[in-house]
Amino acid sequence: MALGFVRPARPEDAGEIARIQLATWRVAYRRLLPRQVLADLDEAWLAQRWEAAVRQPPGDSHRVLVAVEQAEQSYLVGFAASGPVDPEALAPNEPAEALGPEVVAVTDLLVEPRWGRRGHGSRLLAASVDLWRESGFTRALAWVFEGDQASRKFLTTAGWEPDGAGRALDVDDMLVPQLRLHVALPTEPPEAT
Repeated sequence: MALGFVRPARPEDAGEIARIQLATWRVAYRRLLPRQVLADLDEAWLAQRWEAAVRQPPGDSHRVLVAVEQAEQSYLVGFAASGPVDPEALAPNEPAEALGPEVVAVTDLLVEPRWGRRGHGSRLLAASVDLWRESGFTRALAWVFEGDQASRKFLTTAGWEPDGAGRALDVDDMLVPQLRLHVALPTEPPEAT
């Protein structure tokens, strides 16, 4: 297990968050998304969006956390973003009231592939769960690409399961299927052993 920790993102982290997102998508989604879409992603544009998300989140329970690898130097190696459900969390034709105010949506949970399998994803998820619980959320959900076996395995190993909802994203005239996973949040943190 690597030495590392999770902390809230700072505006100055936006460039690294964008770099991690781009690098991860280009590796993890290279067989799921059109090559041209991945090639055309603009890191500077992503950094501006992340800086805005960190500097001026839409609400108090919107969070961006970063994972830090500690070695001789410290490196940002992953991040998680979440917030109350919005229309993006809904399945096609699902009524807006289907997901109530007690549900939080994970919009991103990424660890740069070269830093994978070192506990960073688990630390990000655990820190997120603590914050969700403090905010009064009782259930969490996340959309994952059906072909993203790594994310599906990571979340299902942590107790998440499909809730039966599915959709297909239209990405450059290519339909990319997704499924929605969910988990009930424990009301109390697990006891230390």
